[in-house]
Amino acid sequence: MHRKAAFLFSLLLAAALTAQPRQPITHETMWLMPRVGAPAVSPDGKWVVFSVTQPAYDEKDQTSDLWVVPADGSAKARQLTFSKAGESDVVWSPDGKRIAFSAKRDGDDANQLYVLDLAGGGEAQRVTNITTGARTPQFRPDGKALLFSSVVYPGALDDDANKKMAKERKDQKYKVRAFDSFPIRNWDRWLDDTQVHLVVQPIESGARSKDLLAGTKLVNETGFAGKTTEGSRDELDAAWTPDGSAVVFAASTKRNTAAYAEFSVDLYRVAAGGGEPQVIAHDEGSYGRPRFSPDGKTLFVTFSANNGKVYNLDRLVAFDWPSMQNRRVITATSDRSISSFAPSPDGKTIWFTAEDASLEKVYSVPATGGEAKLVVDTSVGTYTDLVIPAKAPALMLVGRWGSSVNPAEIVTIDPVTKARKNLTDFNVAKAATIDWQPPRHFWFTSTRGRKIHNMLFLPAGFDETKKYPLLVLLHGGPASAWRDSISLRWNYHLLANLGPYVVLCTDYVGSTGYGEKFGQDIQGDPLKGPADEINEGADEAIKRYPFIDATRQAAAGASYGGHLANWMQASTTRYKALISHAGLVNSETQYATSDTIYHRELMNLGPVWEQGSVWREQNPIRYAKNFKTPILLSVGERDFRVPMNNTLENWSILQRQQVPSRLLVWPDENHWILNAENSRHWYVEVHDWLAKWVK
Repeated sequence: MHRKAAFLFSLLLAAALTAQPRQPITHETMWLMPRVGAPAVSPDGKWVVFSVTQPAYDEKDQTSDLWVVPADGSAKARQLTFSKAGESDVVWSPDGKRIAFSAKRDGDDANQLYVLDLAGGGEAQRVTNITTGARTPQFRPDGKALLFSSVVYPGALDDDANKKMAKERKDQKYKVRAFDSFPIRNWDRWLDDTQVHLVVQPIESGARSKDLLAGTKLVNETGFAGKTTEGSRDELDAAWTPDGSAVVFAASTKRNTAAYAEFSVDLYRVAAGGGEPQVIAHDEGSYGRPRFSPDGKTLFVTFSANNGKVYNLDRLVAFDWPSMQNRRVITATSDRSISSFAPSPDGKTIWFTAEDASLEKVYSVPATGGEAKLVVDTSVGTYTDLVIPAKAPALMLVGRWGSSVNPAEIVTIDPVTKARKNLTDFNVAKAATIDWQPPRHFWFTSTRGRKIHNMLFLPAGFDETKKYPLLVLLHGGPASAWRDSISLRWNYHLLANLGPYVVLCTDYVGSTGYGEKFGQDIQGDPLKGPADEINEGADEAIKRYPFIDATRQAAAGASYGGHLANWMQASTTRYKALISHAGLVNSETQYATSDTIYHRELMNLGPVWEQGSVWREQNPIRYAKNFKTPILLSVGERDFRVPMNNTLENWSILQRQQVPSRLLVWPDENHWILNAENSRHWYVEVHDWLAKWVK
């Protein structure tokens, strides 16, 4: 089609879509939208590879494949892979001709690494065949080998040993979990003695992999561990040194102290051929995400301090390489936490994204340190997954952008004009057919003198002259925030349409995106202060917006938001109904049974047995005589962060007090409700509960 004709066609299509009546969002609309993954840009800046998940209610029908699009937007994205199993962790080779990724394809017992030649064509070739699986590949600077992570058995020196130990454990007649130190669980799984290691695989036929950490003193330390994530993966953040002679990575030897202390994550260097890793940076805090400058003379890492506070920013730190001298905090002037970051090709500037009042924006800072500046502002949505091609002829910013009414797509950002350009449009047309509005933002000053940010979401078919019940959402964390982006777990618009309701999201003290002190000031006041600010936010919304019906209010939250819902049960009768998913009702048993405990001591200003005022005065169960509000309780049996015992305690008390209540136990879910059919039913339960008590 001629370029002019194509342009006219796109205008007509847009006009046609605008003319059609827009429809309310449904669970099916929300769940089945294609999900665009993070971008990986070729070194020369010409191509962007990314994953696209095509969701389905039956997991067997769900697919995830790799796509590629020219970075100048000159053509539509095209699909690269068509396998049944999904690909992850995609990276480019230094010459920009190949990509590597992790996948579990036909014949694989575990995820393996594959290399696809984009320049020469053909099928992806498997380059690993390792019993314990392979993930997070990185090409060596010469492109002839891959570094990757694998979770291996203790003491195994090679894959043959891992294979033998795997069989021995499978054949073992008794089954027992035995522990000598903390932690014993993480998120939704019991921990065992397997360890995450770094392995090198030469890309040549018949070459054997080399475990860089096998047999070292480091991995024999009782507290050796990588970064523990909220999920089933432990990671060793790692990067090849510029000359490919060694690997820099972050690890801890003190995770076994997690029950009674903050522990550090240090930086190590290990030779590419193996040997004992050497500590190259140790401080009271956690290092992570190592990355070298384009000229190879500077190592950049993130760092979060250990200082007895419940929240600290991730700051960007630099060292001279290879001396590891001249440590400096690059983002010392920024009061925002580093999300994604990348150096410019000339190495003079670091670009990064950071949360700011429910949005995520783009900032820059001189690579030598100095004033951090807001470069790409936005009043809508979030910029995430920022990447910069190191060998592009000009500075190019690539990332994802989305909002609560715009599913995330791959974009480029012009660093001069600040203009955003979509490279993909998987959901643009569909989003235009949905009756939804961006949030209304407002601020108020709390009775404690703090400026509190809020977002208000309106239902489909909203009519300013009508009255609507208010649904107050309580976010988790607490080191988190409501974001102007699409969430499957708490979709603002889907919840608003259940009523219809007006949905209010308040970022109480302790939320992120408002500076380090704001995040820290929840310490010693975990529930009462945040709940008061949430209630004041509701009062302010009612005062500002005449369409809110003050006589019909409900509140709902999950995780820390569930804690807050249970505190609302203990402290107020303003809400006609409450919903608490994965929430504690007894902070003392939560302390003793959760997979993480020491930060709860920090939050409550001392261990539970000292019975300080916070433990006594801000524990919902101590106010059980006040429980009166109808409440829907929900919990996953595989939740080890807020274990099921707390929900069962709450249920027993509610039944004893004869408070109208309903209990949902999800046998196959963890801290979140992730299964598609479970999620669909969850929204039905929420609809029915609110309809019964509020509508």
